[in-house]
Amino acid sequence: MYEPIRTKSVHSTTAGTSDFPHRTREEELDIQLASHLAALLAVTDELRAQAPSTDLDTAAEDLARQVARLRGGRPPARATTTGPTRSTALHRRAHALAGRALVVAASRADTAAAILSAERMDAHAAALATETLAATA
Repeated sequence: MYEPIRTKSVHSTTAGTSDFPHRTREEELDIQLASHLAALLAVTDELRAQAPSTDLDTAAEDLARQVARLRGGRPPARATTTGPTRSTALHRRAHALAGRALVVAASRADTAAAILSAERMDAHAAALATETLAATA
């Protein structure tokens, strides 16, 4: 009733015969987490340029150390200031980036990166609250 298939299916898998390397899920998560933390480091550097503080200096060092760890020891590129930016906008951006990093760190069970991300979220949320109170006063 049915004629047998005589040619190789176009839908067959090519497992083990591909010419390009594939990354594991863990490697992809490492790359994603390093990217989020590097972006957070760039925003932290901008905030440090506007209002230097020991808290931001320590955070930048910790972030740089985590990015280097995730990138196999390669240090991250550091941001240069791009000009005046409202610190409220920078704190919002940093809070969002820290949140994304926290999600990825939790997904890959990276405790050190998750703790650092959560601490940075708390610090930027507190800075936003302080700036909001100062603006309304």
